[in-house]
Amino acid sequence: MGQPVRDYLLTLCVTAAVTYLLTGPVRKFAIAVGAMPAIRARDVHREPTPRLGGIAMFGGLCAGLIVAAHLYNLDSVFQLSSEPRALLSGAALIWLIGVLDDKFEIDALIKLGGQMIAAAVMVIQGLTILWLPIPGVGTVALTQWQGTLLTVALVVITINAVNFVDGLDGLAAGMVCIASAAFFLYTYRLWYGHMIEAAAPATLFTAILMGMCLGFLPHNMHPARIFMGDSGSMLIGLVLAAGAISVTGQVDPDAMKLFAGSEREATHAMLPVFIPLLLPLTIIAIPAADLVLAIVRRTWKGQSPFAADRGHLHHRLLEIGHSHSRAVLIMYFWSALIAFGAVGYSVHSTSLWIALVIVGLSAVGLVLLLMPRFTPRAPRWAERFVPPRYRRWDQRGKSSGAAPSVAYEAQQEPREPQMGQGEHEPPEPARVVIGVSGVNGATAIGPRSRSTESRKADSAR
Repeated sequence: MGQPVRDYLLTLCVTAAVTYLLTGPVRKFAIAVGAMPAIRARDVHREPTPRLGGIAMFGGLCAGLIVAAHLYNLDSVFQLSSEPRALLSGAALIWLIGVLDDKFEIDALIKLGGQMIAAAVMVIQGLTILWLPIPGVGTVALTQWQGTLLTVALVVITINAVNFVDGLDGLAAGMVCIASAAFFLYTYRLWYGHMIEAAAPATLFTAILMGMCLGFLPHNMHPARIFMGDSGSMLIGLVLAAGAISVTGQVDPDAMKLFAGSEREATHAMLPVFIPLLLPLTIIAIPAADLVLAIVRRTWKGQSPFAADRGHLHHRLLEIGHSHSRAVLIMYFWSALIAFGAVGYSVHSTSLWIALVIVGLSAVGLVLLLMPRFTPRAPRWAERFVPPRYRRWDQRGKSSGAAPSVAYEAQQEPREPQMGQGEHEPPEPARVVIGVSGVNGATAIGPRSRSTESRKADSAR
């Protein structure tokens, strides 16, 4: 068997291309069927935007699996393992539940039950945790019920963690893509470096997941033209959990043959054995922390853990003064630092420079958090190569101090006289802020709303 990195790259590119090409028609379909709910009190966007982006992502998932099944270096994954079939079954079920929620907003408990059923479907078809490497104890075999309960719990936690973090344009897709890239490096090293065939399904899942996120991101970056909705966030959460379960519970630590030499050498060599147990937690560390904080915050206030609010981490970044794009980039930074830091430490656990780099980058991240109102400006000679928000001067040579989302102020428009205002008095001019046309879903079906205030939600997700 040759080195399959080119096959993985081809699978990733096909998945990304199919997802990207399907997102445009899916956006028009979402507008046609009315999958554009009213703006809720916790939302940060200012006009209705179509959902159902998960339809395109599911199409990319199917395309990636079909292509991988016909590649020479990857067809053995489908011949020797039932995990790809288990993933597709569970993904189809969770995707269908998400599509119904995007259109009809089903109850949170019903979604939770659907998530558990989707996890159970994968367990029945063989995608389950069989054993766990525990420090100081070794490899512990799990009973059927223990493995099932642990698998279902990990799937439900991962799905909801990704769903909770899906609050800003491009945030969930970017964070999951970063986590998948780090996970892919680890699982590929297990397969091709240690020749462990059981790590091949997880490597394939992470490559496909990267393609799904990369194909959807161009349509979802701020300002987003379409949202992935629950059909997308729950889908990528399930695929991420499937990869973690596959490499955690299917790879036998004894197959690495690391227990040799002195006790000190064996201790350092055992680190890759325990990384499968820790890495799934590190790649969703930020979403999982947000999930735990949300549950504690809501129960402390006497609310349901499923009640929606504006207390998530990304909402707090906006409240302290960060812009939309800056808040997303900060979340990207911390996700990459945690995920790639764990992978780097698993490869060279004895290298001091890895710890120093992690500490240094953490300091940089803290500095960025303490400078929320700092806006970088490009030099005048480079302004034509950067977005307008980073330019000091506009086309008329005046200082550009407007908000990035404001394109221009409309000319004065008359409005109807208000109560107590005489007809002989001239009407007050209305100052209307108009955004860039053609970016969000509302512009596809009619004129953009001129109101800058968000409407409160009639129902909470």
